[in-house]
Amino acid sequence: MKKTILLLTFSFATVVSLFAQTVSKHGSLRVNGTMLVNEKGDPVMLRGMSYGWHCFWPRFYNAESVVWLKKDWKINVIRAAMGIEPGENSYLKRTEWSKEKMREVIDAAIKEDIYVIIDWHSHNINLKEAKDFFRDISATYGRHPHIIYEIFNEPDEESWEAVKEYSTEIIRTIRENDPDNIILIGSPHWDQDIHIAADSPITGFSNLMYTLHFYAATHHQFLRDRGDYALSKGLPLFISESAGMEATGNGPLNEKEWQLWIDWAEKNKISWITWSVSDKDETCSVLLPSASSKGNWKDRDLKPSGMKTRELIRKYNR
Repeated sequence: MKKTILLLTFSFATVVSLFAQTVSKHGSLRVNGTMLVNEKGDPVMLRGMSYGWHCFWPRFYNAESVVWLKKDWKINVIRAAMGIEPGENSYLKRTEWSKEKMREVIDAAIKEDIYVIIDWHSHNINLKEAKDFFRDISATYGRHPHIIYEIFNEPDEESWEAVKEYSTEIIRTIRENDPDNIILIGSPHWDQDIHIAADSPITGFSNLMYTLHFYAATHHQFLRDRGDYALSKGLPLFISESAGMEATGNGPLNEKEWQLWIDWAEKNKISWITWSVSDKDETCSVLLPSASSKGNWKDRDLKPSGMKTRELIRKYNR
């Protein structure tokens, strides 16, 4: 009996340890076929949250909110969305301050032993500025296995040829300093044209994945069909932004369609991130203005999208 109890205790402690030490458990990530795998070659699924644009909601870009999201929401990845163009606090207007806000989240994620997506949050090509940023950030953080680069959040009207050319330049820049951390690549029309990317993927580099974004009340089976096509062509996918309402960020939650998306992602072992940690007056911002900048949020601080998102992440990351 004592032996059984000791074994059960050891097993429980081991499980707790595995979930508590995300990067310590998985180490450097890589792509194998269409799968994200850990350093042992085992499939990995990352599930977590994206902050809103740093230029509009900088108050949440701090270590304490990262700690809370890991502890209470059970995330194993956080996405820092650096807004490039809009507003007086954008990267193009306040470059050094913007890097500072990103570093706060990146440093906290490394300390908390979770993965962090460094998101160049733009709908347009800014090649020189992007090269400068990713050269600097990869030189600073490229040695850490926690790092994932998202080099173009959501191309809108650019052609795949233009996105592909831009992406190749940025990948080369990153690989000068960081030979192997995961790089996420966008596709035209807000990361929906993955079927086009699948027919002409970027070659000559390893550990690339392609982002698929969905908003469940707008994007239904047609987009999952594109995802299935991309997978059938061998294109590795990563859902770096998603939520349950319309693509506008407003409207009611479509929980039935949202669950269909989650089921599809889980079946195909595709990591998923939910938008967003912010308190804008819209459905997709998960927090109310009453929410502290530093976490410790109560149910009364969460919008319905926040309640549902927290429930989903805690369920699948258990």
